[in-house]
Formats: sequence, C-alpha cells, structure tokens
Amino acid sequence: MKEKNEKIFGPEDLKDLTPEQVIKLYGEQNNEKKKEKRKKLTKFQHYYIENPETELTVKTLTLELKNGHTYIFKAPSGVYGKKEIDKATKILLENVEITGKKILDIGCGYGVIGITLKKEYPDIDIFMSDINKRAVEFTKINAKDNNIFADIRQGYLFEPWKNEIFDQIISNPPIVAGKKVWMSLIENSYKHLKKEGTLQLVAFHNKGGSRIKEYMKKIFGNVTEITKKGGIRLYKSVKI
Repeated sequence: MKEKNEKIFGPEDLKDLTPEQVIKLYGEQNNEKKKEKRKKLTKFQHYYIENPETELTVKTLTLELKNGHTYIFKAPSGVYGKKEIDKATKILLENVEITGKKILDIGCGYGVIGITLKKEYPDIDIFMSDINKRAVEFTKINAKDNNIFADIRQGYLFEPWKNEIFDQIISNPPIVAGKKVWMSLIENSYKHLKKEGTLQLVAFHNKGGSRIKEYMKKIFGNVTEITKKGGIRLYKSVKI
C-alpha cells in the first residue's frame, strides 16, 4: 500500500539509471521514511518533565471517597491522571496513615493527593511539588477552587525543599520516569524526614511496585504493606 507522501517511481523515471543508482534512489526514500518515523516517535512524552509540549486541554474530574466526600479537580493534558483519577491514588487516599502535621506530597501532579488530604485532615500543613510547570499551575488553581492553603512549589524532586524536614512524605511516584527518579525519591525522602517520620508510596506491585518495596527496605531498613487491592499496594517505611 502506498504510504502518505511516498513517491512511486515509474519506468520513465528509471530508464536512464544504472542498477546502482536505482538501489540508491530507493535507499534514500527508505531513509526518509525512517527519519519521519523517528520524528513521530519522539513526539511521545511522559508526564514527569518540566515543560510538556502537548496542546493544553482541560478536563473536570470528580473524586468520590468511600466516606461519601467528593472533590472536583481541573485536570490538564500533559500531566498524570489527565483522563481520570487513577485507582492507585484513590487507594492511597483511603488508606494512608496520617500521624504527623507537616506532610509533603511529592510529584503532586495537579494536586489530588495533597488537596484531598488537607480537606480530610484540616489540621495538617500540606506541602506539594512537581517538576512539571503545568502541573504546579493547576495544583494552585485546584487548591484555590477547593478553598485550601498549601505551600506549592515547582522543581525536580527535593530541589524545592533543600532545607525542609517533614513528618511524612506521601506519593504516587512517577514510575514511568525511570528507576533513577523513584530511587532518588526514596533516598532523599530518608534525608528529609524527621526521626519516626514515614514514607508512604503507592504502586501496582507487579508493574514496578515490588522493586520500590525492596528499595524502601534497603534505604530505611524496614517496609510494610498498609493495604493491597487489585494489584495495587500502599507501602510504608519508617525512619528509625
């Protein structure tokens, strides 16, 4: 089948060419097709980047918790969870153990976890950050729309929080960004937690979660599963 923009050479085009020239001509066309294919492939971007290039579209999503509470969020394209609030986030929110006051939601996306925690636990101080500038912009919009105050910053992992120590760090980590990112998240969480502080991460156990659990145990010396449901598990480590 003829591909779009593919040139078909007929006898008149080839009659004065040597076999070597014909081979070269078709080779050049194949190379152009490969280049075009590579261009298309590079258009894919995961969400854990500073400046998403996707055209901005916004969808309104509703989060309903098992206690009957509902919250509304504006979800932009180029940010994780743009189509729906994922099951892992909901499981985290319904099972997280809140024992401290100063809590960090790292890799916050458009703010679902941190904003919901502040609504459910009004006495906590919530801090949120993401490398994605669009995510941070919409976290601020959603915080205002849900009438909560939070310290919201933009930057890679703990760069915005260099001098901060937290009671708890909570995240639905960006596994798609690669192990270097989530390993650094775990390592630096230990450094930014007070003694007896906890790191709680949610993930699909068979899609990277088991490795996250193992690394949490390596860094903290302990790890437990708070809950598991539908292949999703909420892991907790304590800084001893």
